[in-house]
Amino acid sequence: MLILTRRIGEKLLIGDDIEVVVLDVNRNQVKVGIKAPREMTVLREELYIRDRKVQYNVDGAN
Repeated sequence: MLILTRRIGEKLLIGDDIEVVVLDVNRNQVKVGIKAPREMTVLREELYIRDRKVQYNVDGAN
């Protein structure tokens, strides 16, 4: 795992077409903005896990 320190307004670049920007920092919360191609799915981890559980239940019911 790469660990970086960034300040508000600073960016991380992933590959040629993904940009992550630190928008705000409060006590225990960081707001980030993500620019990525439309065809790329970007999900929060909890939504990814939820969707996988739903898909597992749908597949398991068949």
